[in-house]
Amino acid sequence: MRLLFAGTPEPAVPSLQALLASRHEVAAVLTRADAPAGRGRKLHPSPVRVAAEEAGIPVITDTPRGDDFVTRVRELDIDAAPVVAYGHLLRPDVLALPRHGWVNLHFSVLPAWRGAAPVQRAVIAGDEVTGATTFLLDEGMDTGPVLGTLTETVRPRDTAGDLLDRLSRSGATLLVATLDALEDGTLHPQPQPTDGISLAPKLTPHDAAVDFRDPALAVDRHVRGCTPAPGAWTTTPGPDGAPARLGLGPVTPRPDVTDLAPGEVRPGKKDVLVGTATHAVQLGLVQPVGKKPMPAPDWARGARLDEGTFLGESLRTEDGTR
Repeated sequence: MRLLFAGTPEPAVPSLQALLASRHEVAAVLTRADAPAGRGRKLHPSPVRVAAEEAGIPVITDTPRGDDFVTRVRELDIDAAPVVAYGHLLRPDVLALPRHGWVNLHFSVLPAWRGAAPVQRAVIAGDEVTGATTFLLDEGMDTGPVLGTLTETVRPRDTAGDLLDRLSRSGATLLVATLDALEDGTLHPQPQPTDGISLAPKLTPHDAAVDFRDPALAVDRHVRGCTPAPGAWTTTPGPDGAPARLGLGPVTPRPDVTDLAPGEVRPGKKDVLVGTATHAVQLGLVQPVGKKPMPAPDWARGARLDEGTFLGESLRTEDGTR
């Protein structure tokens, strides 16, 4: 089949590469426009654009809203449009252009975790199994009929980044197999179940703040689910409540330490422990604002954290909520 591939971030690259190696023809790649990144906020191309240009594939960065975009896609005369984390909503007239539709690869087993952050939400929720789904895009949020699925075990120490890396590679295989079956006429879309629906909205920096009043198990899942992005964080004591990022080295539960109050710090030469609602957690790498990541004991010394001080106090309101 003749394809238009739509995708933007690094997890979409394995799918593009798998399609380039398949029996199908990738006629063009649709990706988001170059975006500012890094300290200098210079414009950088998306990972998918870089991969497409290295392969000599034409790249489209127009937003899919105007009539010119519709004309351009129609002129490509595509059979199907595989999509992996593209990042733009598509109009009904655009959805109708490919003969076999827009085939989306989503990193959950739908209808679980519909939305922008399915992998992060699965880790935070403590799911033991997740997976990936190929389905036909419609006007809803991940509501279209299902074409194929796979499952993946969530390992006990997985970060969202670890899990997404595995799913991006296994999902690429699923996407190619789905397109093969569509071309062969052996695949029939099935409506999603009406039960088991859960939502996975995008995680904001505010969502990533750690609440040490939660049990250690929940704190551990929260930090791993926010790693690498948006990055779990807390604040240090003091009037400014300087933030520090915790998600660079996921915390380690320490069930042997139960005498610390939630948020209470016990810094040592080799480790830094923080109390939760159950038992302590041990911090890994920490990144203060404007500095490089460092081992937690080095950070604690630099921040002058004494035993008995508390993290995260400035995240709470007067009534004790966050």
